[in-house]
This record gives sequence, C-alpha cells and structure tokens, in this order.
Amino acid sequence: MSSSTTSPLPPHQLVDECRGVLFVYSDGSIKRLSKPSFNVPVHDDGSVLWKDVLFDSVHDLHLRLYKPALATAKLPIFYYIHGGGFCIGSRTWPNFQNYCIRLASELQAVVISPDYRLAPENRLPLAIEDGMRAVKWLQAEAVSEEGDDWLREVADFTKVFISGDSAGGNIAHHLALQLGAGSPRLAPVQIRGYVLLAPFFGGIVRTTSEAEGSKHAFLNLEIIDRFWRLSIPIGETPDHPLVNPFGPHSLSMETVDLDPILVVAGGSDLLKDRDEDYANRLKNWGKKIEYVEFEGQQHSFFTIDPNTQPANQLMQLIKRFIAQNSS
Repeated sequence: MSSSTTSPLPPHQLVDECRGVLFVYSDGSIKRLSKPSFNVPVHDDGSVLWKDVLFDSVHDLHLRLYKPALATAKLPIFYYIHGGGFCIGSRTWPNFQNYCIRLASELQAVVISPDYRLAPENRLPLAIEDGMRAVKWLQAEAVSEEGDDWLREVADFTKVFISGDSAGGNIAHHLALQLGAGSPRLAPVQIRGYVLLAPFFGGIVRTTSEAEGSKHAFLNLEIIDRFWRLSIPIGETPDHPLVNPFGPHSLSMETVDLDPILVVAGGSDLLKDRDEDYANRLKNWGKKIEYVEFEGQQHSFFTIDPNTQPANQLMQLIKRFIAQNSS
C-alpha cells in the first residue's frame, strides 16, 4: 500500500548550501565558514592604509576604513557595501578587500566597507537597517570632538557617496529612498550620489535575462532563488517591496526626490533586465539616473578580476560620477 505522505527529513540533513560557505540543515541548524571557498591573495602594497572599526556594539558589526597612505587634502568618502545575496560575504573577504584598496587608490577617497547581519539567521530588513546604522555612524563621527583621526584628518563629510555591490546595491537603493535628496537627516554629512553595482532586485515574474540566462553563470537562476528563499521575510514572496522596487505592494518612487544614481550592469548578468528597467523607470520619472551596461560581462565582474579592461573602465566611470556630483 502506497502513501502520499511525505517522509520527514532526517534530523540533520543538508537542505541549502551557498557557495561552500553557508550550510543550512533540516533541524534548523546553520554552519558558516568565516572565509570564502576561493583562495585569492590580498594585493596590499602599502599605498593604501586600512583598519577595522566597531560601528554597532549591540550586534558586533564592524566596518573597514581605507585611505590613501599619502593623503593630505580632504578626500571624498565612498561607501562600498559588499554583496553575497544577503546570505554570505564580509568586509574581510579578499576579493572585496582588493576592490576597496583599488577604490581608495584610484578614486583618491576614504573608503568605508561595512558588514551587516546575514540571512537566514537575520532576514531582511535587518541588513538594510544595518546599512543605515553604518551611515549614521559617520554622522556621529562628523559631530564628535573625539572622532576617528583618519576621518578628521582627510575626510570631507560633505562629499559622501554610497555604493553597493549586488545585495549591497539593494541596500544602497533603500538608503537612497530613506534619506532622500540632500540627506537632511544626516547633517552635517551630505550624500552626493549613489552607485548601484548590479543591484540585487527580484520579482515573481521572470525577466528575459533571468529566464534565458546561462545555467553556468556565476549568478544563475538557481542561486538567485536560493538567496531570496533564505533572505526574504518568512511567508513573503520575491514581490516583497524590499526585493522588487516595482512590486504590487511597493511604494511609488515617482514623487520621491532622489540624489543622482549611477546604475551599472553586466550584459551577461541575469539581473541585467531588472537593473535596466529600474534605471529606465526612474529616468522617465525625471530622476537624475545614469545606466551603463558592460557588454558580455557577468555578475560582479569588477571584483572577480578588478584589473580587466571593463573593470578599469568602470573605475573611470565612478571617478567621473564623483567629480560631476562633488561641486
């Protein structure tokens, strides 16, 4: 006699795995590795100095500060919020560190790379809340008489740019919405613009680039779905407002006054259609939006190998964006 009843999973069976770093088991237990599964050397030649700072003692969250070693003049501040599908990643990962070192050197900027709480232990919106805490930390430093020497000596608190990579780009988007143009809530800190690097958005209805994207892509559809399954609030769908900026329950951005935004996508990235649609809609609503697509490039091409020609072109694009919005 057959039964349609589904047999329960063994008490400690692996049910989800992300990039060889995160392991979720059927009994609810979670195992995390502190280092990525890939081995990338850190290219630190001493031209950029860096250190870690605690910005949220309650949740034990740190950020990594970078500055050019020979900096003398006041420099713009550039946040780099790492990616990882809201589930993995850290400011300490060598691929992110290499990119931040290059950002500080090439942009001649103080770079701030904050960590945030990760899912599934800490589902959205907690990562976005932590992103805001990292920015509020900068405000506290700006008004403190005992602020960090690095910032006091070389940072220009009136020229701040917030960038985010993949999931970090989603966080940067939500910070832009919450802070609004001119970021009056952060005075004397002033945000001048946002750089969304392949921002991680989603939705129930597949886009063409998602549906037709390669199964062998660095960020393929299976991995995208897994990240959302593990990170969105339990019981919600990828049309949740934190995931889909244009979902059925998302607030319209048409009347929101926003700072300038640069949106970057790889032409072979499965997220390309969503990112392009995001930029086009905001542009049609009169926002100051620039969309740039790098033909043939995959997701996170600029951190996978930051020394390629497309990565170099992106660095010049960011440098120009900062210059245009700093006056």
